[in-house]
Amino acid sequence: MTMRTRKLVATIVSFLLFGIATDVSAQRLNKLIELFENDQPGFGVLSFNYSLDNARSLSTSGLDFVFIDMEHAPFDVERLREFLLGMTNKRSILEKGTLQPDVVPFVRIPAAGGAEELIAQAKQVLDVGVFGIFFPAIHTREQAELAVRATRYPQYNNVPDYEPTGLRGRNPSNAVWYWGVGDYHAKADVWPLDPEGELLAMMFIESAEGVENIEEIITVPGLGAIFIGPSDLSTSMGYASPSAPQVEEAIQRVLQVCLDNDVPCAITTGAGSVQQRIEQGFSFVTVGADSGLNSGAANALRLGRESAGRD
Repeated sequence: MTMRTRKLVATIVSFLLFGIATDVSAQRLNKLIELFENDQPGFGVLSFNYSLDNARSLSTSGLDFVFIDMEHAPFDVERLREFLLGMTNKRSILEKGTLQPDVVPFVRIPAAGGAEELIAQAKQVLDVGVFGIFFPAIHTREQAELAVRATRYPQYNNVPDYEPTGLRGRNPSNAVWYWGVGDYHAKADVWPLDPEGELLAMMFIESAEGVENIEEIITVPGLGAIFIGPSDLSTSMGYASPSAPQVEEAIQRVLQVCLDNDVPCAITTGAGSVQQRIEQGFSFVTVGADSGLNSGAANALRLGRESAGRD
């Protein structure tokens, strides 16, 4: 090979590598945000199971997201780290040529007793590498604003989205490694406040007080989505079943406020309700819980995707 040929080959290889790196860098990492931006519904499951077998099963399930419940399961950050490793599908990364997980992981943290506890819990799970947090038991605008602030870093001076002021401490070495990006700090901000952000700060509305205050909660800058919790909501309202007409009326009130403000809204579903909820306008839903994708969840996923035109 002549010197000229070697230089030509080197130039081509450098161009290809640069092009690939540029494409990967520009690729949306958070699949659920990508679905929101394309006006497509997302489907996921709730998981209490930290096992590697469950993680591997979920990673190839055809779901869009999983949220690990650290509110009702142990708050175990070390096992969460192992779970995320188990969800890393190297074959898919190679075949797609993108770092975007097929199934994006989120966490529901415990309902915090105070601001310091919430900030600490949020920092720990974000530093492991999850792409967002479900904050339970959000009753007021002030609680929602604190949740957003706990999710984001303090911003640099003179940026247009400086407020709400971030409270997250900066040492995300594991998250940088898990995401596979060098510009983690730039990407790890809340969407849609930061249009390029890859984190979602999502609020559970699951009380009569939360429903009453939804018009104020929904206006918090940086709020990424609302998740309605029918079971706790029904209990808060004094009804034994989420199917009570008064509970459904409250659900529809929250959904309508989300639709009016262009905020994604989620709810739990199953095979008997997923199509109806998608048709009502819910942006994303859970179709089941643990472990992996069981037959009931798989059927609900199939029906939901068909209803959404994503089959």
